[in-house]
Amino acid sequence: MYPRSFADADGDGVGDIDGIRARLGHLRDLGIDAIWMSPWYPSPMADAGYDVADFRDIDPAFGSLAKAEALIEEAHAAGIRMIVDIVPNHISSAHPWFRAALADPAAPERDYFWFRPGRGENGDEMPTDWRGEFGGTTWTRTPDGLWYLHLFTPEQPDLNWDHPDVRAEFESILRFWFDRGVDGIRIDSAALLFKDRSLPPVVEGQPHPFHDLDEVHDVYRAWRRVADSYPGDRALIGEVWMPEVERFANYLRPDELHQAFNFLFLGCAWDAALMRECIDVTVGAHAAIGAPATWVLSNHDVTRHVTRYGRADTTFSFDNNLDGTPVDLELGTRRARAAALLSLSLPGATYIYQGEELGLWENENIPPDQYQDPMWERRGHSRDGCRVPLPWSGDEPPFGFSTGKPWLPQPAEWKDRTVQAQTGDPSSMLELYREAIRRRPGPRHPEMTWLDLHPQVLAFTRGADFACVVNMSGGPVPLPDHETCLLASGPLDGDRLPPDTAVWLRMKG
Repeated sequence: MYPRSFADADGDGVGDIDGIRARLGHLRDLGIDAIWMSPWYPSPMADAGYDVADFRDIDPAFGSLAKAEALIEEAHAAGIRMIVDIVPNHISSAHPWFRAALADPAAPERDYFWFRPGRGENGDEMPTDWRGEFGGTTWTRTPDGLWYLHLFTPEQPDLNWDHPDVRAEFESILRFWFDRGVDGIRIDSAALLFKDRSLPPVVEGQPHPFHDLDEVHDVYRAWRRVADSYPGDRALIGEVWMPEVERFANYLRPDELHQAFNFLFLGCAWDAALMRECIDVTVGAHAAIGAPATWVLSNHDVTRHVTRYGRADTTFSFDNNLDGTPVDLELGTRRARAAALLSLSLPGATYIYQGEELGLWENENIPPDQYQDPMWERRGHSRDGCRVPLPWSGDEPPFGFSTGKPWLPQPAEWKDRTVQAQTGDPSSMLELYREAIRRRPGPRHPEMTWLDLHPQVLAFTRGADFACVVNMSGGPVPLPDHETCLLASGPLDGDRLPPDTAVWLRMKG
């Protein structure tokens, strides 16, 4: 859930906690188990709330701590658990720690950050040539002549995780939210916390100076001890962008995180051979350490997959900027429907980004002067297109999202994508998701076994009686021998499965 774009109750055009509370029925009817809430803390919003000024309060734009506690209680009453987003790599430049560090070079808070002298005769060159995660430079000079590190924007100074006060503070923040009934923590940029203190350059083939340093695992072992100290289940979920599957799996060892997002699957092309390889690698890596796999198609940082699947290049990476390239939305929607059945039938946990269940596409027609994403200036790509407020009802914007002007413009074409328009329509994306979540094979189903039907068809069973078949070829293919069709992403052609279509089957015993 991206709170500023979910539902607005007070009419200021920005989503808020009361809007979420009013729409909990939609989430209950969808059948979800939990809400992962993007940051809702006090923030200057230099990076949409990922520049946190206070982890123990709620930004007034979203409501109050009392309203957050009410939402947690009401979600639990609806059978929905709550996961909050913690950002440990950096804080806001408006945070009291950083303000104290800037105000006095002798302040103890200086040691909580990465202040370093510059290079060159007068120290006017940045300490390193490291490139930021959003692109651009990673150091900003202060009035006293030193430089501070920020892997993201200058308003997001990186914390020094070698300092025990930083570690203690975040363990305290975890307890603050667990004490309020939160069921899990999603960890932003989980692999970036530690930096090589010698500040070496980034050299291909050499250990990276700030990606996935071994010391990070000590932090998550400590966090796991905090989580395990609470009754019931408390989950830790990492955002780990890691191409090396073995290194990725290290975060999921029994005494560390419970889950981590599977970005290999999110970025995989619409190609059966590549997708099968991706699934095999994912399932194998997780099985080796006894952790559940995760399946993710979109999130608040990436191009919505309805758009991505409608392009000639169906992959995703931040280095592969495809903004403005042609999109076949009909094709993308058809593939997105099939991908929904695929992701919901694989063993493990599926994460659904708000709006996927409505079949929303990326809004690539936002005027650049309305962009609010700092990535736009630093990399020439804006993530705002996937963050547009949701359409709930009516035939024109703001589609029931707000009584005011939404903070980002909604496409007028979304009038057929509202919750109201799709509810009760058996052919709609919303009803497909509702039915698929209701029928999906659960954790007690056996692991998957591949069926070899066609080079461009993904097919597998989960036990003796369930099969998923996804046709990624250019023509219809015959279905395997089965008893009945449980659910299909699109119309079938008799016993043949059309292109870009998925089906769940009950197999013959």
